[in-house]
Amino acid sequence: MLRVRPIQFTSDVAGWKHLLTALGLVCVLDRGDWLEFDAGSGRVALHRTSADSPDDGATAFGVEVGHLAEFARRTMADGTRAELFDAGHGQAVRITAGDGFTFLADKATSGATSPDADPGLAVVGTWLTPDVPGAAQELRNIGARPRRASPDAADFSTKNGGILLVRKSPETATGGLAFEYDGDLAALEVRLAAAGLAAARAGSVLAVPDPLGRTISVAGPA
Repeated sequence: MLRVRPIQFTSDVAGWKHLLTALGLVCVLDRGDWLEFDAGSGRVALHRTSADSPDDGATAFGVEVGHLAEFARRTMADGTRAELFDAGHGQAVRITAGDGFTFLADKATSGATSPDADPGLAVVGTWLTPDVPGAAQELRNIGARPRRASPDAADFSTKNGGILLVRKSPETATGGLAFEYDGDLAALEVRLAAAGLAAARAGSVLAVPDPLGRTISVAGPA
């Protein structure tokens, strides 16, 4: 099992919950400081933090898997460093790439996807790196499935939902939360407007404001 599940750190859980619901995600877990939302493909976690925390507004690249030890074994066998450890919230696997990028694979709280989530919406996790070919190989090693590639970019799907992107960047970092949508982008824009969210449309991409006023990209069919 491999599913995309970035973590959005925020002091405004209510604002993010409103946004994600308007986009078509469904809250499937609410533990107060930790919430999980299903899209039609992939999942987003919200982690509550204080407004004065440096993490407020940050996004963490991450995935979910079914069996941590087996995932770590297969990943290492394919050539990527993977360490099973106690992450405080429970066991997780820490993946360390050749460019120094690290991210966690957590055990999925559920293998199912909510039938109420918009089936056209897919969660996107983005890895920014100077070494696109190297990062792309690391994602193949964790089980991601190549969609397309170029010298400056690589796109992957995952078996259990969500999209992983690698993009050329001078520094290694996590990109912001983003989505793909294969439904009616105009209808999604109307739905967002009805929820009080004024998205700006440029061609096949919607730019949606997050609770901090930054832009979330929703890429529709080309």
